[in-house]
Amino acid sequence: YVMLLTLSPYTPTYRDRVSPPGVMIRPYLNGFTIAFNVSQPSTWQPYVDSMHHFLAPYDDKVQEEKNIECVSGQYFIQGGNESEEKKACQFKRSLLQKCSGIEDRTFGYSKGQPCILLKMNRIIGYRPGDGVPVNVDCKVQKGNESDLRSVNFYPGNAFDLKYYPYYGKLTHVNYTSPLVAMHFTDVKRNYLVPIQCSLNGKGIINNINSDRFLGRIIFTLSIGK
Repeated sequence: YVMLLTLSPYTPTYRDRVSPPGVMIRPYLNGFTIAFNVSQPSTWQPYVDSMHHFLAPYDDKVQEEKNIECVSGQYFIQGGNESEEKKACQFKRSLLQKCSGIEDRTFGYSKGQPCILLKMNRIIGYRPGDGVPVNVDCKVQKGNESDLRSVNFYPGNAFDLKYYPYYGKLTHVNYTSPLVAMHFTDVKRNYLVPIQCSLNGKGIINNINSDRFLGRIIFTLSIGK
């Protein structure tokens, strides 16, 4: 009990070996296969609903009310007592452009051009990339590379440094994880296309076969007519 009293609820005791981040995608409903038919709204509407629910905290008005504008390209390091509430940088939904769900409420699913959101798992105190933004690329994991002919990234294919480090849920209460939206505009139809999207940057590990979420994620797109 006495030893427990010495532990800080705000900061991990040991941070000398912070593990590289894992990644996750949205929408995530029933596993890592996103399958739908463009002509059947009932097959893609659950993905759309999931995206709108996930992005609600990113609404521009919510971000403007709760968070501040920060300087891009540099870490947002905050001093003071570790128990003090930390400020969080705005990540507005509109930054996701064609994948924001603002202009196209279906996130491209009604056109067979789905948007998928990628986020890094939160790690307290972690500063990704050692001063250089970590970027994202996507490719066909197995099979013909021509099955995936076009991917657009919003607001770009990298995670801005200003959203790091993360100080923990007790003090970084309004923190919203930065996102990279991947817009798959030209995927082979009526076919299972396995896709791997990876993080790239200093300190990133993305090639351990036993862990499909460490620095990368593998999922399947199946888009029917």
